[in-house]
Amino acid sequence: MKAFLGTGLLGANFVKAMCGRGESVQVWNRTSSKAKALEAYGATAFDEAVQAVTGADIVHLTLKDDSTVDEVLESASAGFSSGLIIIDHTTTSAVGAIERIKRWKDCGVDYLHAPVFMGPPNALEATGNMLVSGDQDLIARISPELEKMTGKLINLGTENGKAAGIKLVGNLFLISLTAGLSDVLALAKGLKINSDDVAALFSSWNPGAGVPARFDKIRTGNFDNPSWELDMARKDAGLMMDAAKEENVALTVLPAVIAQMDNWIAKGHGNDDWTVIAKDNL
Repeated sequence: MKAFLGTGLLGANFVKAMCGRGESVQVWNRTSSKAKALEAYGATAFDEAVQAVTGADIVHLTLKDDSTVDEVLESASAGFSSGLIIIDHTTTSAVGAIERIKRWKDCGVDYLHAPVFMGPPNALEATGNMLVSGDQDLIARISPELEKMTGKLINLGTENGKAAGIKLVGNLFLISLTAGLSDVLALAKGLKINSDDVAALFSSWNPGAGVPARFDKIRTGNFDNPSWELDMARKDAGLMMDAAKEENVALTVLPAVIAQMDNWIAKGHGNDDWTVIAKDNL
């Protein structure tokens, strides 16, 4: 028997997929109507988390944050069975994940943090990526359960909390990417360029394809062999800012990048590759 606590968009689709595989799932959500809606797919909904976990040997979580996870687990703990495994898919801090592993281990309960790079459609289709790290014996035991839920299960090794940290790193990239695209749209709008034309550019020229090579170039720290000098990149950034100001367009990301460019130019790195702005983060 499985229990699933937290049936928002992601959790609900995980439950629907489980029910579709013929699995018995007991569900709870703070907004009870969201849990009740899953009864149409074969789940059994409960008004209290402690009721939902009673009789379960595996409890999955998709909640909001560290404090919510701690609160819900504490309220449900009276219903925990001997040998229970908790699998937490919530995006949390690494410190929080490490603390929960120890706290629940001391209580005789195995806790595994398994955050995901999956949206609701991925949860329903069992595609996307799920991350795990820590106790390799536990991961080996539970991998068949997790592999049914995702397209790819990524084992990051024995370090507790590493999966949580990698999830945050990945989400930072996604946030930065979206903020950058917002600036792209803002500048295009100011220059009277339709977003369809920008989309057509990206369909012909995919800058994302260069991410691995660019990231490796930065990590090697070989900034004195430039493919785009910092001075020239700063010149182009200035043209972008001038165009935005002329059209009264506000940019979010570019001003912060320009500040870093100016900082490294002032240090004498204008002729280095522009990626030198990442040097202090290596």
